[in-house]
Amino acid sequence: MRLKDKVAVITGGARGIGRAIARRYVEEGALVAVADLLAEEAEQTAREFGERAFAVRVDVTRQDSIDAMVATVVERAGGTDILVNNAAVFDLQPLLEITRENFDKQFEVNVKGLLFTLQAVARQMVQQGRGGKIINFSSQAGRRGEALVAVYCASKAAVISLTQSAGRALIPHKINVNGIAPGVVDTPMWDQVDALFARYEGLPLGEKKRQVGAAVPYGRMGTPEDLTGMAVFLASADSDYVVAQTYNVDGGNWMS
Repeated sequence: MRLKDKVAVITGGARGIGRAIARRYVEEGALVAVADLLAEEAEQTAREFGERAFAVRVDVTRQDSIDAMVATVVERAGGTDILVNNAAVFDLQPLLEITRENFDKQFEVNVKGLLFTLQAVARQMVQQGRGGKIINFSSQAGRRGEALVAVYCASKAAVISLTQSAGRALIPHKINVNGIAPGVVDTPMWDQVDALFARYEGLPLGEKKRQVGAAVPYGRMGTPEDLTGMAVFLASADSDYVVAQTYNVDGGNWMS
């Protein structure tokens, strides 16, 4: 077990990619805090994973909620060794229709929420003095712009930049900060994405999902489980000399 007795916090852990990583971390021996705004779903997920998981409610747009999450994990588990910054929101609209409200909503969660969650957990890791691993979730959308997805793409590009800066800042404390950039992954969020593309591109429901899956060089959309191997690697001792990198896990969609 590669994460035996490590304590991991996973934001957005109740469903989708976060849930899959939580399950894999439990299998690898970690004690996992399933942190999510969806408190009931987080509780259900934690119950399914047994005594090696527990739920914590967190709203990453509120500093008091982030701080309370960190304190709860310390109280329940004695500290934090791994953070997976996975919580995010998605929206799209034509460039000429973007509103300040929509911009603020996506950056509030995807960038500001990620940064201040990272900061709070990193402070705890520094205080503990035993290092740690922080994994930020970006996206292939952070590698290139898309006509209908300007704000989301910009937010995920910011995650890659923050990962580089935080990686350089925290490695003197033996805290490795790295990122994962998934491609198109079949999660509940992608059903929302598909519906938005259907609205703006005049497609039947399900067609955008079919198109993007067919365009992946691997031959299909990803699954949440496809992301778990990289998440384990970046959380384990195998990645001790890996700093400030963001890895594409996307079936060959983006090469860098």
